[in-house]
Amino acid sequence: MERAWLFSLIPLTIGLVFLGFGAHGLRRAKALRRAGITAQGRIVRHDVRRDGEGSTLYFPVVAWTTRDGRACEHASRFGRGRVSGPFGVGAAATVRYDPRDPSRFALQGWDVTSVDLLFAVLGALFTAGTLTVVLVRLLTL
Repeated sequence: MERAWLFSLIPLTIGLVFLGFGAHGLRRAKALRRAGITAQGRIVRHDVRRDGEGSTLYFPVVAWTTRDGRACEHASRFGRGRVSGPFGVGAAATVRYDPRDPSRFALQGWDVTSVDLLFAVLGALFTAGTLTVVLVRLLTL
């Protein structure tokens, strides 16, 4: 097993990165649910971004006013391949934001925690699977 164990670092690293991203997103969503403030806003535009494969993603930009009167305008952290009716430009939107940092917000109906949950589950499976394989190989030497 000389250097073969080094190859185990690849799925272990991928698993830990996925787990980290997923856990961070889930923790962020929980904090917004617990301490976030709900506000009514309006979708003012969509940021359009293209990925390396040529796919187009649309990120709605929502404008709202915080309880203390600050005007905010931020793009969602999630993009989608198309924009459905309730998220078109000019549509009313409900956001839940962090009162200390309004750039941390969730657009209700658009931002979902299922992506974060998927990353956390895949990360946990990669990490647990890789550690299991490495431990079994070490114990059976």
